[in-house]
This record gives sequence, structure tokens and C-alpha cells, in this order.
Amino acid sequence: MSEERFGEFVLVRRHADGHVAELALDRPKAMNAVSTAMARSVSAACAALGEDREVRVVVLTSTHERAFCVGADLKERNSFSDADLLRQRPVTRGAYTAVLELPVPTVAAVHGFALGGGFELALSCDVIVADRTAVVGLPEVSVGVIPGGGGTQLLPRRVGAARAAELVFTARRVAAGEARELGLVDQLVEEGRDREEALELASRMAANSPVGLRAAKRALRLGQGLDLRAGLEVEDAAWRSVAFSGDRAEGVAAFNEKRAPRWPGE
Repeated sequence: MSEERFGEFVLVRRHADGHVAELALDRPKAMNAVSTAMARSVSAACAALGEDREVRVVVLTSTHERAFCVGADLKERNSFSDADLLRQRPVTRGAYTAVLELPVPTVAAVHGFALGGGFELALSCDVIVADRTAVVGLPEVSVGVIPGGGGTQLLPRRVGAARAAELVFTARRVAAGEARELGLVDQLVEEGRDREEALELASRMAANSPVGLRAAKRALRLGQGLDLRAGLEVEDAAWRSVAFSGDRAEGVAAFNEKRAPRWPGE
């Protein structure tokens, strides 16, 4: 396993053959509160991972024992003027967008608090694995703002408009069991197992065609919100991008030869 640091607060670990990358939030003294510097580091790490053709799946984790991420750094923001806050906005928004727009499958491993921007980082991933200590929520209206990292758009896509409205308007925190029942998280695992289970899931994903994974994610994301006919056109375009690839030829050959595929990744 190799490690690379992006700024002070983000650590990227590449596992095994490098096909699974772990983006670890590493600001333990602040429970991974998203400061301006941390937001820049998340964006930089995502840019590097998105360009690396060896990376097939990214797992978003936390090094803090009791928290995934508690959201925006309100201590930093308390010192801001209105002009400072306005200048920070594209930086912090860019971090959430960078996770959301990673071109490969993404899995969030959540334990402890995942609140506000912290939960939005998880919502920006394709799959959320949570352990039984997880507490999630979007409490922004309780401090006079709204979810600004994608929460008002990503949450209703997961749980429906009315459920999302109730959760946002009440600002309530949701414990792991209810979060799983409501669809706020996708898999519920034993305490302390979120990272291991997420990495195992990522390894199973990464065994598949890198060309296929990227195209499937593109079709899933671009097709959201479209009517069926338009969505099927998105799917067809994604299919055409892989149908004549080296990965498709290798996948068919490996199936017929009853062996594991050796993906060329092109």
C-alpha cells in the first residue's frame, strides 16, 4: 500500500494493485470539519484520482475514531466577513463537486458523526456503507443556512421529496438503524467495520472492466432525472463507448476461455 498526502488534511492510500484508492479525511483535531484548506485538498486529491487510469474505485474514509466529518468549519467561518464567506464559497463547493464528479465508482465508509457537509460528502458517493455508530443529518437550517454541498438535490434523489423535506426542515440527526431503513445509507455493518467492508466492496467492483465501470457510472449519473426515452439514449451512448473497446474484447474472450480477464483498460 502506498500513501500520498494532499495538503495537511487529506491522505490518499492506494491498495494492492492500485485499482482501489482510499481518500481519507485526516483532520482529527477538528473531527474533519471542512475548512478552506481541507476543501482545496479534497479537490486536488479528486482531480489526481480522476486522471489516474489505474484507479477503478475510490473509497472515502475518515481517520477519526468518532466521526466521519462534522461538516463546515464553523470556527473558521465565525471569523469571516461577508466578503470572506463569498470568496470561500467556490472553494468549498468545488470539494463536494469534485467527489460527486469522480468518473469512477465511489463508496463512502461512515462511522460516528456525518453531519451537514460531512453527510453531503457521503451523499456525493455512489454507495454509503455505515457502521452502527453512524449518526447522519443535514442540520444547516438550525444555524441559519441551508445544505450547500448538494444536500437539497442529492437527498431527495435518494429518499424522495417529502422525506428529504422533513429531514432538512427539522434539522434532525438520524441514528444508523433508522438511516438504513430510510435509505440514507445503503449498507449497515457492525461497529468498526465500515472501512473494511467498504474496501471489500470496492475490491469486488474493481475486479470488473475499468472501461465498463466508468461508462456505467456515466450512464447512471447522466440518466438521473431524465424521462425514460432520453435516459435510454444516454445508456446507448455509453454502450457505444465500450462496445468496441479492448476491455469488451477481453471480457468476451475470458468468458469463453473460462479464465479471469486481464483488462487492458481501453
